[in-house]
Amino acid sequence: MLKNDNSLDQTTFDKLSRLYIIALSTIALSVIISQIFIHKHLQTQQTDSTVINIAGRQRMLSQKLTKEIVSLSVSSDEKNRILLKNKIKQTLFLWNLSHNSLQKGNDSLGLPNQNSAKIKQEFKTVNPVFKTILKASKSIVHKLEQNPLISIDEITLDIKKVTQNESSFLVLMDEIVNQYDLEAAEKVTWLRNLEFSLMALTLLILLAEFLFIFKPTAKSVKITLSELLLAEKKAIKMAFDADELSLSKEKSIKELRALSHAMDETLLFARIAPNGNIIHMGNKFSRLFKVSKFKQEALFWNILSNVENEQLSIEDLISKHRNTGWQGEVKATIKGGKGIWLEMAIIPYRPTKDKSELLIIASDITDRKAAQIEIERLTKASFEEKMSQQKIISSKIIENQEKEQNRIAKDVHDGIGQMLTGLKYNLESINTNDVDKTTSKIAHLKELTTNIIKGVRTATFNLTPPELSDHGIVPAILKLTHELGRLTGKEIVFFNKSDFNKRLDSLVEINIYRIVQEAINNAIKYADSSHILVSLSHSKNLLSIVIDDDGKGFEPSKVKKVKNGDGGMGMTFMKERIKYIDGRLFLNSELGKGTRVTLNIPI
Repeated sequence: MLKNDNSLDQTTFDKLSRLYIIALSTIALSVIISQIFIHKHLQTQQTDSTVINIAGRQRMLSQKLTKEIVSLSVSSDEKNRILLKNKIKQTLFLWNLSHNSLQKGNDSLGLPNQNSAKIKQEFKTVNPVFKTILKASKSIVHKLEQNPLISIDEITLDIKKVTQNESSFLVLMDEIVNQYDLEAAEKVTWLRNLEFSLMALTLLILLAEFLFIFKPTAKSVKITLSELLLAEKKAIKMAFDADELSLSKEKSIKELRALSHAMDETLLFARIAPNGNIIHMGNKFSRLFKVSKFKQEALFWNILSNVENEQLSIEDLISKHRNTGWQGEVKATIKGGKGIWLEMAIIPYRPTKDKSELLIIASDITDRKAAQIEIERLTKASFEEKMSQQKIISSKIIENQEKEQNRIAKDVHDGIGQMLTGLKYNLESINTNDVDKTTSKIAHLKELTTNIIKGVRTATFNLTPPELSDHGIVPAILKLTHELGRLTGKEIVFFNKSDFNKRLDSLVEINIYRIVQEAINNAIKYADSSHILVSLSHSKNLLSIVIDDDGKGFEPSKVKKVKNGDGGMGMTFMKERIKYIDGRLFLNSELGKGTRVTLNIPI
């Protein structure tokens, strides 16, 4: 065994052999003990990741359960109710099973019954919240099984219990997951310290053997022993590395199997050849399209649809994008002729250097697509209705403009025109020779001229008061209330509370003026009011005008709607004008208690 063993006598050689055996035995024993400790501790940690994952999954399941239960509020047809009920039952079963298994252990889920006292105490805290949600959810499922079309009001209390307790459950489960993670980290730290301690012990043993066993021996075997020790160290490291690689390989295989199973069960997942032949189809994909077995040469597009146009479309997509990939929406047809929509991704990849495949990952978006189509239909219908309403309003505006022009023409023709005609005839009939009659006619002409001037002023005032363009909205409203009060005999008062005197844009001022004018005229014509108060106030960014009357009032809810084209156009014009200047109009009225119109205009 030794290169120079002939230079040693038998006694030395035997002693060295015994010491060598003892040294190696000690090293081997320390390695074995180290491996036993490490493997034993690793076995206790194998389930830690499973426990943390399932504990974390409880949060996701509680959110999923709450979302599915809340979805009942917006689902009214029987089919969707039954589908949601089944989803709730599945989620509830897995949630309940996982929660109990975390506390009591479950071999099928890989969960040991090894919770610490702190985690047990935290589970005692979360269990009442869990039971409340569980009881409410079971009650909802029971009611839906008895009557899928049950009124949402009958399960509102249970839904509220679920939604109110969900956040508490999530917070408490966060604490449990954090505690699991903390304990797992403590185990890892303990294992790391153990490894360092064992390594230090091994090194100390080697050092002691070197100093007290190998060094005193003959110098002739020193090199040989050193080489043996070096070889032994390498062997130990290789053995340790081999164990680590073996564990890593086993873990990777488990993760790949779990991932493959999850993709088969949860995703619409398939692998196909570039020519369309199916290599593998996930279980969920197979169930959706009711494919139990298929031959190796079965084409993917023939599985997805039996409609020729759809088959050709899918075939064309795969042919065009098999090298670049693609993502988008695809129309398919399952057995029974039911059409569905898939959001599908085509992903090219190479499992080996000389082999290429296509990954197909899809999700069922039929409900979302139907909702999108319905939203587009409703949006179009709403737009058409608004356009129709706008046409009615426009026609009424034009009609009222024509009526206003006719009224002005009639006032000028019947009033001012006739008075001017009378003035003309009276002037022509004056006889300067008859002084008495001439004096009488001149007095009558003065009175007639005064009436003509008053009529002209009234007509021009109704068109556009000069105060509005010359001095602004406040003097114009003051003049309006004064003139209307004088002409109608009503008590019309204007009160500028905040002494507002600023000028606004001319279009803003004329629209404010017309709205106030319309509101006062409505109070005079329809409310039978005797007192009308117009008050004005302002802040930094807002001008507010309030028109109060003590008339008979009305019920605003019974005012006819504009879109039917029936009356009420004065209010419509007021709303259109206030909208044009980005303001807001509020109408408050009650039978027998008068009416208040409030205008808020940004300044």
